[in-house]
Amino acid sequence: MLPTMPRVNRNEAGELSALLVQRLRAALDEAGGWLPFDHYMAMALYEPGLGYYARGARVFGAWPAGSSATANALGAGSDFITAPELSPLFGAALARQVAQVLRLGGLGEVMEFGAGSGALAEQVLNALMAERVPPRRYTIIELSGALRARQQERLARFGTQVQWLQAWPERIEAVVIGNEVLDAMPVKLLHFDGERWFERGVVAAVPGADPEVPLGHPMCALRPLSFADRLSDLRPPLPERALPGAVLEIHPQAEAFVATLAARLARGAAFFIDYGFPEAEYYHPQRHQGTLMCHRAHQSDTDVLADPGAKDITAHVNFTALALAAQDAGAEVIGYTSQARFLLNCGLLDLLRGADARAMAAGQKLLAEHEMGELFKVLAFARGLPFPPQGGPLGFAAGDRIHML
Repeated sequence: MLPTMPRVNRNEAGELSALLVQRLRAALDEAGGWLPFDHYMAMALYEPGLGYYARGARVFGAWPAGSSATANALGAGSDFITAPELSPLFGAALARQVAQVLRLGGLGEVMEFGAGSGALAEQVLNALMAERVPPRRYTIIELSGALRARQQERLARFGTQVQWLQAWPERIEAVVIGNEVLDAMPVKLLHFDGERWFERGVVAAVPGADPEVPLGHPMCALRPLSFADRLSDLRPPLPERALPGAVLEIHPQAEAFVATLAARLARGAAFFIDYGFPEAEYYHPQRHQGTLMCHRAHQSDTDVLADPGAKDITAHVNFTALALAAQDAGAEVIGYTSQARFLLNCGLLDLLRGADARAMAAGQKLLAEHEMGELFKVLAFARGLPFPPQGGPLGFAAGDRIHML
């Protein structure tokens, strides 16, 4: 049963956003008036009590029992629905890959980063029990106290089998999973003027000073914060492809996260599912304004400085950079493919046999190219696993795209 977490209404969200702006301005004062964008994004998402994931609102998923069928189907009152919230068959299919690695490595632990509402953990545990490979421990590492409380209520029936950690273990022997975790890690913004590279940061609003909002633009009066650029030695991958005026993301935090995980992974495998591209696609000249996006009430916008803390901020993932980070830390990249191909390899069509119309429709969204099937990718790396030469990871049995990274 889902917990009855209170919804933060529009007025409360506005008040929390105003408080967060005050805290951001205090941080600006301490930093000399300029914050790198990744510092701003971290506060907008994770500032205790005020950040988007830290304010206690139900930001994704269906509503508790008692809500209308229409509201639950559309995720009414939420900002977006992730794949585990869309269909329990997502977790059931992923669990088949998890089960293969548990058996192969003689492992007893599954570790999930950023477990959201707990839906994926519940689905994977249920499926692993059905597969007769229940892990001794299902460990969750979650930054958000509000989400951790929601997970604990949802997963209470599993007792001490599910545990939460405040910090990473030094040595990891487990199957690691993460769904839509990497896209929420703060990114740095770089701006190219045709000759020089700048790092883009945030300052208190000064009318006419924001390179994105010139003097006279109506947003001048609405945003308390503005962008400001500083000359930088930082460069994106493939800088020679940047067009004048380009604003691009780089992902040092996500790369450091993957490198740390790969270094501590003594035995096991990690599977990350997220939206993104290999490097050549990510930095294609046609994508010269980057991939930053905000989500609120199932609508998207690109104004990342408006209403901080009241909406999600995400960036697509550069899977090439993450694969290299894992490899440089000593892990072996064992697969990269689309979500659709991964789920098909893991038997999603078998799981859909006999399903009702609603389950079939949800399965179609997981697989369709114009929905989640192609935009979302799966990247996996491993260490210390004896995959046989002709029997690699189940999810990459057909359609592996490592050669595209």
